[in-house]
Amino acid sequence: MRSSATEHLRDVRGSVITPGDPEYDGARTVYNAMIDRHPRLIVRCAGADDVVAAVRYAAANDLPIAVRGGGHSVPGFGTADDAIVIDLGAMKAIQVDPARQTATAEGGATWADFNAATHAHGLATTGGVVSTTGIGGLTLGGGIGYLARAHGLSCDNLIGADVVTADGTLVHASESEHPDLFWAIRGGGGNFGVVTSFAFRLHHVTEIYGGPMFYDPADAGDVLRLYRELIADAPEALGAFPGFHLAPPLPFIPEERHGRPVMVVVACWAGPANEGKAILRPFHEVAPVVAEHVGVMPYPALNAAFDALFPTGLQHYWKTAFAGSLTDDAIEAHLAWGPRVPAVSSVMHIYPINGACQRVAADATAFANREASFATVIAGMWPDAADNEANTGWVRDYYAALAPDADSAGYVNFMSGDDQDKVRGSYRGNYDRLVQVKRRYDARNAFRFNQNIRP
Repeated sequence: MRSSATEHLRDVRGSVITPGDPEYDGARTVYNAMIDRHPRLIVRCAGADDVVAAVRYAAANDLPIAVRGGGHSVPGFGTADDAIVIDLGAMKAIQVDPARQTATAEGGATWADFNAATHAHGLATTGGVVSTTGIGGLTLGGGIGYLARAHGLSCDNLIGADVVTADGTLVHASESEHPDLFWAIRGGGGNFGVVTSFAFRLHHVTEIYGGPMFYDPADAGDVLRLYRELIADAPEALGAFPGFHLAPPLPFIPEERHGRPVMVVVACWAGPANEGKAILRPFHEVAPVVAEHVGVMPYPALNAAFDALFPTGLQHYWKTAFAGSLTDDAIEAHLAWGPRVPAVSSVMHIYPINGACQRVAADATAFANREASFATVIAGMWPDAADNEANTGWVRDYYAALAPDADSAGYVNFMSGDDQDKVRGSYRGNYDRLVQVKRRYDARNAFRFNQNIRP
């Protein structure tokens, strides 16, 4: 029997969960185990009509709204104390139009769901680096991934979206309908409404040549300097990023290296597969490769290759910065701090965002950092809360060491909950325009659990 508080949501086809319900504790749990919030209501939506009802209920009761799409938010923005949580996790329908090379996906779909649907037609668009990430959060914040140099950010491939705004109105946003909203949701995060469906442009991507190559940390400087030179003018079909890990216990990695620091380059050549070996040859010549898993594989296999390293329920603390170049001083900072990576799930990655990403004007979408060549993330992830102080310290110290050679702005999808002071800088000259759009569509700041653009 529904409580009186939820009678206003009696027409919801999904489920409405309140404190005291048996499933409440499970429903309020999120990806980052550091986050422990108690929302007033959780609405597990079955479709856009449920989202409309939930947003209208929030407006009528002056409740803030937390939106949960794929459920991968590191700062825990998919939940909040005394808020209504709109959970899109059951909304995963995907329709592919292979003739038009487009796909429409509901807001709860993950990149694994999306890739499965599009790969059947030999098509793909830029997703993330792990396939468990939701399409919604990644796209709304920009969308950096393996295919970004070749085909642009996820938001560059967005051609339309259905959005429930703060007053409970369902609108379609595109270049011709609500163009101001369409501009804002391409990089402006979840500030403007609940996106119930996304329409994407697709590209012919089936098999790729790539995978991870591991090096001894003693060779990391040579690898980073090669990467800096190579990625500056490499063919755009090459997506590759370097990083530091602890070697996971995988069968192709020598057992004596398991759990020890390693340098890694993960490559994705989306051009003709028979050219892949030659394209990656410089990475084999610069230093001994101590382990690798490189070859021809379906694109979704690479996108899902690291999913098991990042399960739900780890402790998370991340920092991020853009950089126009990978300077010698920055490389020295990486050599000092990268090998100190504290856990198998913790990483530092340097993602390239040149190529097709830089052919879009800085003011064409809300994602403003088009002159940056790299987006660095220091992603602290570990299982035991007893390690929180030490491991967040590693993230902060590493970030501070990079600061002299990095942009003060950061990629909103990689920011932590304590990075609100960096939001204005991250949007550069687009920030004031974003405020105007926010005032039009969410003047009361109902959608405030995000890297917030205050109206």
